[in-house]
Amino acid sequence: MRGIELAGRVAVVTGGARGIGLATARALQAAGARVAIGDVDADRAAATAVDLGIVAAHLDVADPASVDAFLEEVQARLGPVTVWVNNAGIMPIGPVLDQDAALIRRAVDVNVVGVMNGALAAARRMVAGGGGRIVNVASIAGRMPAPGMAVYSGSKFAVVGFGEALDAELADRGVRVSTVLPSFTSTELIAGTTPGPFTRPIPPEQVAATVVTVLRRGRRQAVVPGRLSAGSALWQLFPRPVARALRRGVGLDRVFLDVGADRQAYDRRIAGS
Repeated sequence: MRGIELAGRVAVVTGGARGIGLATARALQAAGARVAIGDVDADRAAATAVDLGIVAAHLDVADPASVDAFLEEVQARLGPVTVWVNNAGIMPIGPVLDQDAALIRRAVDVNVVGVMNGALAAARRMVAGGGGRIVNVASIAGRMPAPGMAVYSGSKFAVVGFGEALDAELADRGVRVSTVLPSFTSTELIAGTTPGPFTRPIPPEQVAATVVTVLRRGRRQAVVPGRLSAGSALWQLFPRPVARALRRGVGLDRVFLDVGADRQAYDRRIAGS
């Protein structure tokens, strides 16, 4: 897959008002792209746009009409979109039998349906315009499941599979799809958790830099940090006792089950989105 030069490209980042999305918007802007962010938190997105000198608009990725309206606004203001980064996502964690059905549905709507809505809306315009690049920000949880994140892992497994199939289908039409799989990242998604020494959080800027590298080099997938790439790719081949022992060894057996009270603000926000 060929890489692309980002200077002058119109690039969209969903969920761009905070965390990895905000860092990615900054990295793309630094690479010379003309950046637009979309976020369900319209006020925060607008403030970010003023701060960075970019374009922002309200975007609910779970709503196809919102995605189309957002895309039309961006293209009217900046021109044809040729880079689309699906970053928006939420992470409910804790014992799955205790999770609220409405929140489970919201996670699937944002993390899976939202990625599909954004990718398909962007791809239709990219095909008509001669091509483009889509990057889906999944998670290493889309390769390595852990107790306490069944819903989140399931949604990210779906993102990985969808991206691979979409790339295979659209490659001959000029649209390529890549996947970035971050590990623990220092954003509010891991609030209330206590990562072990082998799962030390990485800064969101490291994930953003990887997104830029994937676009420039035309990479199919990238795990962040890269040292986890081989192990995560082989995870599904491990027998269950081996996988269980490894989870214990790296601290993944309890980290998403033993959640502190300082996660409550994030949980309230994603429940009320």
